[in-house]
Amino acid sequence: MPSTDTALVAAARAGDRRALEELLSRHQGRVFRFGRKMCGDEEDAADVLQETLLAAARTLPEFRGASSVSTWLYTIARSFCIKRRRTSKFAPQHVNSLEAEAERAHAVPDPSRSPEETAAGKELQDALDGAISSLEEGYREVLILRDVEGLSANEVAETLGLSVDAVKSRLHRARVAVRESVAPALGVPGVTGDAAPAG
Repeated sequence: MPSTDTALVAAARAGDRRALEELLSRHQGRVFRFGRKMCGDEEDAADVLQETLLAAARTLPEFRGASSVSTWLYTIARSFCIKRRRTSKFAPQHVNSLEAEAERAHAVPDPSRSPEETAAGKELQDALDGAISSLEEGYREVLILRDVEGLSANEVAETLGLSVDAVKSRLHRARVAVRESVAPALGVPGVTGDAAPAG
């Protein structure tokens, strides 16, 4: 079985179903995480993932490799996220019971951390999640793709159809807004700067 994305794409385009399955399986976790951050709902994110993988499988013959596979998949996922947010009954900040249940299942105490440290970590994570979800959509997309998913500025620009300068500008404003929002949870004064307006 080929190991690189490029080799998997070539094999899949030649009709190798296992290569296609391996390629999509390799990226599905990141696509789901992106969908959950953008849609704010586990069920919507699962639907976005399924729609993205189906669309990718269907349009793979048209993929020419001008961008990375992950950039291509994020572009597809983003279009489904936008469509779903227009029709979803859930607010972006909504956390459904499945997600809350998953959080409780993973809330096993770390024996190396005191209860106070654990509580402070949870408070900071909640503040960070809240700050990101309250950003306007354009800022949130850039921040998630660049800082959470680790795409380069060029890849983010390609995914969102922006210039690299626009990506850098939005990213700066998003980071300032998030820092200002989480400063109270860190016990430090707020950061002054050009914060992105909340959505």
